[in-house]
Amino acid sequence: MINEQRVLDEFLELVQIRCSTHDEREVADLLTNRLKELGGTVREDKAGEKIGGNTGNLVADFPGTVAAPTVMLTAHMDCVEPCGGVKPVVKDGIIRSDGTTILGGDDKAGVTAILETLRQLREQEIPHGPLQVVFTVAEENGVHGSQNLDTSLLHADFGFTLDTHNHPGNMTFMAPGKNQIRIHIEGKASHAGVNPEAGINAICAAGLLIADAPQGRIDEETTCNLGRIVGGSATNVVAECCDVFYESRSRNKAKLDKITQEICDHFVNGAAKTNCRITAEVSPDYGPYLLEKDSPAIRTAIKAAEKLGLPVNLEESGGGSDANHFNTYGVPTVVLSVGMENAHTKDEYIEVKDLYDSARWALEIVKTVAASE
Repeated sequence: MINEQRVLDEFLELVQIRCSTHDEREVADLLTNRLKELGGTVREDKAGEKIGGNTGNLVADFPGTVAAPTVMLTAHMDCVEPCGGVKPVVKDGIIRSDGTTILGGDDKAGVTAILETLRQLREQEIPHGPLQVVFTVAEENGVHGSQNLDTSLLHADFGFTLDTHNHPGNMTFMAPGKNQIRIHIEGKASHAGVNPEAGINAICAAGLLIADAPQGRIDEETTCNLGRIVGGSATNVVAECCDVFYESRSRNKAKLDKITQEICDHFVNGAAKTNCRITAEVSPDYGPYLLEKDSPAIRTAIKAAEKLGLPVNLEESGGGSDANHFNTYGVPTVVLSVGMENAHTKDEYIEVKDLYDSARWALEIVKTVAASE
């Protein structure tokens, strides 16, 4: 019960709109108009101002036609680069770019499914409970849009984030939290050719400590990664400063805290043997979440998928999404697969069938909630 041609046409339209992180204005204006046309009351928060972007998160409310729990449907508006000048190619049931850009199925597939759901509810006069639609900004650079969401706008009972790979019917019920860690090392500058003995090289100190620092997979649900090093000013100056940038992740909050502290302690305690001043700064990105498999969101998604004949699979994730924040905000949210593959690369693609099934699944979820009351 979806309009397949409209779904395809809208997806192809949306992916051709450049929507860089912190510059989502064009697509946000288009989506605002469409949400209003479909009967939504749309509010844009101030997240863009907080994170240096030109656009806030969009939160749209749709009144229900029957008494039922309020359902939230979410997707993000921004894409990774290069996302300008996308030329989608449809061939043999697959949609790709022409190879010079990403496609943008991450997450225009989710956006398209939500819009088609709203259209079908309106056109077919399908009974449904109250709905909230949230289109976020700045998901791709660390889910900073949802991190800065005006939570006073949220009132859903549970939600669904349409934003991950694999075929519809798959869903993520568990994901890690993540911390950013900045290690700052201060040595002592001196002329590298005249008097190197007087200096203390902060880069060398970093290397010494990195050699036996925690790195990679810690256990089945915990990882950490040293991703960037910045230091020094010139080759003829003994490096006075060096910054080491880490991330830590775990699906277990206690383990996340533990590995983060171990990384910080490892470097700070290395100050004495390197004769440097070392500090550690932790910036949490998002917390972990775990939805019980009998939670309303998961039970509803499973029931809807089974009704459509979609193979059901619940999986754990090693990455974060807007759902991490929605769960933290008290809206139990499961992440639904929408068919995107090879996301964040120029080889990204999506099967046309998955595009249609994502819309069918989202619509069936809303119908299932209304029918259960």
